[in-house]
Amino acid sequence: MKKISLTKMIILGLILGMIAGVAINNMASAETAKSYAQDISIFTTIFLRMVKMIIAPLVISTLVVGIAKMGDAKTLGRIFSKTFFLFICASLLSIALGLVIVNMFQPGAGINFVAHDAGAVAAVQSEPFTLKVFISHAVPTSIIDAMARNEILQIVVFSIFLGCSLAAVGEKGAAIVKVLDSLVHVMLKLTGYVMLFAPLTVFAAISGLIAERGLGVMVSAGIFMGEFYLTLGMLWAILIGLSTMIVGPCISRLTKAIFEPALLAFTTSSSEAAFPGTLDKLEKFGVSSKIASFVLPIGYSFNLVGSMAYCSFATVFIAQACNIELSMGEQITMLLILMLTSKGMAGVPRASMVVIAATLNQFNIPEAGLILLMGVDPFLDMGRSATNVMSNAMGAAIVGRWEGEHFGAGCRGKAPVKTPEQERPATEHSEVAMS
Repeated sequence: MKKISLTKMIILGLILGMIAGVAINNMASAETAKSYAQDISIFTTIFLRMVKMIIAPLVISTLVVGIAKMGDAKTLGRIFSKTFFLFICASLLSIALGLVIVNMFQPGAGINFVAHDAGAVAAVQSEPFTLKVFISHAVPTSIIDAMARNEILQIVVFSIFLGCSLAAVGEKGAAIVKVLDSLVHVMLKLTGYVMLFAPLTVFAAISGLIAERGLGVMVSAGIFMGEFYLTLGMLWAILIGLSTMIVGPCISRLTKAIFEPALLAFTTSSSEAAFPGTLDKLEKFGVSSKIASFVLPIGYSFNLVGSMAYCSFATVFIAQACNIELSMGEQITMLLILMLTSKGMAGVPRASMVVIAATLNQFNIPEAGLILLMGVDPFLDMGRSATNVMSNAMGAAIVGRWEGEHFGAGCRGKAPVKTPEQERPATEHSEVAMS
């Protein structure tokens, strides 16, 4: 038998959960249905605990290794500063767009979700978020303590400092980078194992929800999906429009060329799977290997705009569903937190769930609200992955343009004389970059 993909298993769990939930809702008494929903929520609790279990080592390993391997040459520093500035702007844009759309349409209003985990509900407290609280909370007093309490913001700050320090010491820190690089692969494999429980969790979450509330609760999920894809469509239009203004009308050639790797990312729900194809298309478009092979890997950690838009959109959606009102100040704070917590998650299927779980905890929103997303997350992950591929390709082209590169007719700037490196075949560039 051919191996069934995780996405298909989750969809199967969703369908079976809906069938079981409708059957119990129609055939069992209200008390029995409520008891079933409470009992089967144990699978959701276990899955949420496993997700929280992988947060700290996953962030530390991926983020530290990514920063440490950047190097410290003058040219590299210049390109990095331009890349970082671009990615910060794109991140702010995507997160803000998600917040604007979710506040405009209010997809979570009226769901009135109540977590069965009484402890999680009891832990909800209103604590004002100020700039002073945000900054003081961001700096850890102990990384061990931060990891023990899953303080994701403090873990990110420590990882940034450690990554920069390892890059500065060079060869002396190579052994540590090698160990952490091995930890990256271990954590990716562990994350894959954790996600194997997702189909069962989806079945438990959906069947329990429908058994207690009825099939009508799924209407809100459909509205949520439609409004989020509208957000992604607007994000595509804005990013391509800005790229056209900076690079020139020739960006349409890159948009058409990038369709193939974006489609691969969409069908596999993995932007990593599209990396080689994206690199090849960029070099054929005219972006030098030096820039393309640098910007793309960094982009997979720092420029996941589709995922970031989803994190802000989904977090506020859960708050709305739980009847928790977030002030404008709290939502701006959320934007700043997501700017950091969304980094370092490259290559992890459905990693946005990990980021959302961490963000919910920062705002005292019940983590059990994640079950509202799990049934539809596979469908949304496809759109997020394709958007991430597109945004990273546009980012590489913009950085190339800022470095004085020219991409042919219809592009801004003057065409420079090609160097021997630029005249090498694109496939050769890709092999060197991937090695």
